[in-house]
Amino acid sequence: MANFELVTAEDLRLMQGLAQRVAATRPELMNAEATFGELAWNWGKGRASDGASRPRRLWWSGGDLVAWGWAHLPHRVRRNDGSVKDVTRASLAYQVHPGHAGLVDEVIDWYDGIAADIERTVMPSSADGFALERWAAHGYETDPSSLGDTGEWTQLNERDLADVEQPVLPDGFRFRTADEAGPEAAVQAHLDAWAPSGYTAESYEGVRQAAGYRGDLHLLVEAPDGTMASSTIMWLDEVNRTAEFEPVGTHPDYRRRGLGRAMLLHGMHRARAAGAIHATVACLGAPGHPAARGLYYGIGFRELSRDAPRIKTKGKR
Repeated sequence: MANFELVTAEDLRLMQGLAQRVAATRPELMNAEATFGELAWNWGKGRASDGASRPRRLWWSGGDLVAWGWAHLPHRVRRNDGSVKDVTRASLAYQVHPGHAGLVDEVIDWYDGIAADIERTVMPSSADGFALERWAAHGYETDPSSLGDTGEWTQLNERDLADVEQPVLPDGFRFRTADEAGPEAAVQAHLDAWAPSGYTAESYEGVRQAAGYRGDLHLLVEAPDGTMASSTIMWLDEVNRTAEFEPVGTHPDYRRRGLGRAMLLHGMHRARAAGAIHATVACLGAPGHPAARGLYYGIGFRELSRDAPRIKTKGKR
C-alpha cells in the first residue's frame, strides 16, 4: 500500500518547495500542473470530492524532495447542476528536479503500475527534451486531442510587476476580497464562472487550508446588484517573489465588460504591495482558444513555457 498514499498538507508544502526550486533555476521546465499555485488549488478543491482517487509517490535525495508523482485515477464528479461526469482515464501531474532527471523513469514505472490497463495521460514540459524521450521510450505518444487549432494543451505566461497600469472598473462595480465578501460569495462566484462544476463549500474550505492561501489575495469584482461577477485567487510564492493567478473566471452575464482585465491589474498591484516582483497565469495555448490568452497578452503577459501532452492507450505496455 506504500504506493497508494494520498497527498497530505505536509506533502503539499514539500511539493510546492520543489516547485519553487525548479522555478528559481529552470522555469521553462515547470509543468503547468506542478506550479506553486496550481498544486495548492488542485489539492485544496479536490480534498473532499476526489482525494481518494489521487495516489502519490515521493522521491528523496539526502533528505530533500527531488521528484514526485500525483496520479488522478478514474472517478465520478457530481456537479452543481445535478449532472454526473465519469472520468474514465488516468492523468498524472509530476515534477522532477533537473539535477535528478533520471528519476523520470521511476516516475513513469510507478504511474504505469498504478494505472495499468487504463488509458493514461501526462503533460511534460515541451522544453524538457530528456523527459519527452523517456516518456516516448515507455510507449507514450503525442495525444491527438492536443493537435490542431483546438488542441488541449496549456501554456504558462509571465510578466514583471515593475510597471502595471491602473485598473478601471465600470461605474457601480467594486473590488472585494474573499475575507470581506465571505465564503458563500466566494463559492458562488466560482460556480457562476465555471458552471457546471463540482466545486462546493467543502471544496473552498480545502482551498483555504492549502499552503499559500490568503483571503486578502482572493479577489472578486462585485456588480451593482451584489453579484460577484469575477473572481481569482493569487498564490504568493515568497521565495521567488512571484504571484500566480489560479483560477480566473467571470460570470457569463458580465463578460466583455473589462472586469477580468481590471481584476488582474488590481491583483498585480496588490501582489506587488505584498512583495511580488513577477506574476504568472496559465491558459489554453492552441490558436482556437484565444479568449484567455488575448486577455493575458493584453496586460503584458507572454509565454514562459508550454506543456506537451502525451498519452498511452489502454492495455499498452
